[in-house]
Amino acid sequence: MAKSLTSWTDTIARKAGCRIPRYGNFTPDLRGRLVKEFGEDLAGHFDMDTIGSVALSAPEGYEQADFSKYYEGRDVPDGMVISADGTGRAPSGFFHFTGFVHPLVGAESVADIMAYPLREYDDWSSADMKESVDRQHAAGRFVAANVGHTYETAWQIRGYEEFLTDLMLRPAMAEALLERITHRNCITAREGAKAGADFLRLGDDVASQRALMFPPELWRSMFKPRLARIIAAGRAEKSDIDVWYHSDGNIECILPDLIEVGVTILNPVQPECMDPQKLFREYGKDLVLDGTVGTQTVMPFGTAEDVRESVARTVETIGQSGGLILSPTHILEPEVPIENIVALFDACRDFANG
Repeated sequence: MAKSLTSWTDTIARKAGCRIPRYGNFTPDLRGRLVKEFGEDLAGHFDMDTIGSVALSAPEGYEQADFSKYYEGRDVPDGMVISADGTGRAPSGFFHFTGFVHPLVGAESVADIMAYPLREYDDWSSADMKESVDRQHAAGRFVAANVGHTYETAWQIRGYEEFLTDLMLRPAMAEALLERITHRNCITAREGAKAGADFLRLGDDVASQRALMFPPELWRSMFKPRLARIIAAGRAEKSDIDVWYHSDGNIECILPDLIEVGVTILNPVQPECMDPQKLFREYGKDLVLDGTVGTQTVMPFGTAEDVRESVARTVETIGQSGGLILSPTHILEPEVPIENIVALFDACRDFANG
């Protein structure tokens, strides 16, 4: 396990010739088939560089808010469960996929937003976080403080179309919800950094395959300053903490902005949306690239040899001087052949320095 911590720290430090970290995640159906063939310890079997995590703890006696009034009189799907933030999740009947039911879809004012019983973490505990980080470091694990989403949490609560409309036509409502979420994310970032976590893990899916989901100027006015505040809250406690940012899609137009506010690790770098080699040439000194193995192309639809060639090419063009983490660009879905997963991690062993 100790080599995992070393490989993460070396690659982020741009140490040439270091072991390139590698990992992957699997949907329940696929994981079940892998476990049947290789045993429960898939991370050990495939020699992954796994990541630990820490999070705040709910106060003693904490009870989840009652969100039932937000669903009264609504036609909700059978089997819906309500998350800790009040969003409904309903099975789609297709593998692991679920649909959202939005509690604030009918909100009409800032007052409605402010009255919503969102967890805000002011009274949550960080007492065990440092001990947890120290324990995981002693076991050789790289540790993330899981900050979470801002934009995604907002639209999941408000409703996708409703929140996008808020951004354009009712900005006070959008900002009220974003501020509440940003407030608690700042707390998580601060306490995670104070506990000694290696990086803040956060992000939002803000892009389609081709471009941002809204004008870049809107992202810069609504989301960039809040992202900057979250990162600053962590850096105030640990000035050198790394920042891992996730967004699917093509976010190339805001990469300079992400670097400006302090992002140091970019995930998942979908090769179907952005050219990893181009990003490495232009931003490799500022951003570690985490991902690059296409889950829309080579993993489900390529051959095992295609997977090996993809890994070898990426390591050759990007990974020689550190700054690369190899992983599929999303959780691997049921259609991915098991032989391609074997090929992925065999290629990491053969081409990614051990």
